Amino acid sequence: MNSLRRRCGLLLRPVAARINVIPKATVSSKIHWRAYFSFRSSPMGFRIRESKISCQSFLPSSRHRFSSFSSPLKSGTGVIRWYLRKLDTYPFITKSISSSLIYVAADLTSQMITLPSPGSFDLIRTTRMAAYGLLILGPSQHLWFNFMSTVSPRRDYLSTFKKIVLGQAVYGPTLTSIFFSYNASLQGESGSEIAARLQRDLLPTLLNGLLFWPVCDFLTYKFVPVHLQPLTNSSFAYIWTIYLTYMASLKGVDMN
Repeated sequence: MNSLRRRCGLLLRPVAARINVIPKATVSSKIHWRAYFSFRSSPMGFRIRESKISCQSFLPSSRHRFSSFSSPLKSGTGVIRWYLRKLDTYPFITKSISSSLIYVAADLTSQMITLPSPGSFDLIRTTRMAAYGLLILGPSQHLWFNFMSTVSPRRDYLSTFKKIVLGQAVYGPTLTSIFFSYNASLQGESGSEIAARLQRDLLPTLLNGLLFWPVCDFLTYKFVPVHLQPLTNSSFAYIWTIYLTYMASLKGVDMN
């Protein structure tokens, strides 16, 4: 009887052994083991073998799964890395070109809003704005923000508030006055006409700026690294420049 039980057990074991034996592992495991039986010449004689099964034959390649999604991300990251390298290698010219491009975009947007027909862009005016961003605004931003970081390198609330006050009291009025004078002189206005324009437009522009720039300056000085502060300031200036170019495009004061 015992011999019969042993033989029945041996007959049933090959059926159970055909079930895959997979160790507890993560999906990243590359090898699974499977136990199976192969019969010898006798039906009752058998031996256990082990074979390796690669999970890569069942799992899709991660390279193919994520290649379509990672391409735009890699291209965007590549542009950012390229810009940061240029900003580190050529900070002065990179900030100047960035400000120039932002001023061009702001001026074109302003013309789209104010001009009667879309096809009547004033390219000479746009060229003036590009030159202002390249030759005046970009270099001044580079010098001003580096100066602020040297004088007050901390980013606590008190230091940030001091930077905001200095910006609104010194940097903002100076750049706005230069902008109006620069634009008016290139339009052919005389010195008296430029002075009259400043008397008419400068103070209202600065008062309106108090509703916009303190918030932008707080975000810039508090959270943005120094080497990216000019770019952030120019990005905020995109909205402000639309207003400035509109004010600068107004007719001069009638001196008669």
